[in-house]
Amino acid sequence: MSRPAVRVVSPTEDRNPATAEIDRLDTLGVLRLVNAQDATVAGAVADALPQLARAVDLAVTALRGGGRVHYVGAGSSGRLGVLDAAEIPPTYGFPRDRFVAHLAGGPAAMTAAVEEVEDDPARGRADLAVVTRPDLVVGLAASGRTPYVAGAFDAARAAGVPTVLITANPGAPLVVDVLVCADTGPEAIAGSTRMKAGTAQKMLLHTFSTAVMVRLGRTFSNLMVDVRATNAKLRGRMLATLAEATGADEPECRAALSAADGDLKVAITALLADVDPPAARTALTACGGVVRDALTRLGRA
Repeated sequence: MSRPAVRVVSPTEDRNPATAEIDRLDTLGVLRLVNAQDATVAGAVADALPQLARAVDLAVTALRGGGRVHYVGAGSSGRLGVLDAAEIPPTYGFPRDRFVAHLAGGPAAMTAAVEEVEDDPARGRADLAVVTRPDLVVGLAASGRTPYVAGAFDAARAAGVPTVLITANPGAPLVVDVLVCADTGPEAIAGSTRMKAGTAQKMLLHTFSTAVMVRLGRTFSNLMVDVRATNAKLRGRMLATLAEATGADEPECRAALSAADGDLKVAITALLADVDPPAARTALTACGGVVRDALTRLGRA
């Protein structure tokens, strides 16, 4: 008698034939096999970039309009959202309330598994009851079917807010405006989505938020120019960044930062455009804080 087929709901739950003998290997063999699987992730992420670009444009529109970006997820996926949201303010000087992470189970779920909450769509709807236009909701679900995320999307649709899903399942059943899928296939250990799928989600999230910050003018070239000097390391980074951006020596950079009241963008603009800090600040204000646009306005593009 043939055994009934077991229905697999996502490729991440399939058994991976390449790692079927992993438990027969020595330690280095196990590591090499896992590493070989990890090496496929970047290609899967690259394939998802056109869809990720659409998500970035939605986020830029939302944030420019005064809205927020909401990350929503459970388990490993949700924790990655919390980490990305937490790193944006110190890296780019961005307001803390503009990227909001919702993790099924709340803060306690960051350090301990709270498995049952991911199956509760009502909790997702309740947690996302705060969304309003022009917000954006980004769901994180390796399987593409997490009920908590589905409930969050229900709340988003009810509020007229666009939705994005970052997943590893090309057949994800959740209905969204933009599907960003890095098809990483079966995990080295079946169902362990903190591995390839998690790595892909981390790459996509960091690429997403980085691109959003670049598009919003939070960088000049590839330099972080909205850093707030809250400790000695960051004060040193500001000086180094000013020197990199302008070619000025350290004494000149210190003087420029002091004259700009510690505002790195003002100091960069003042030095490169050869204007005083008030003129640099006025140009930046007129250009939404974008250094390149301010320099163009001052005739120094």
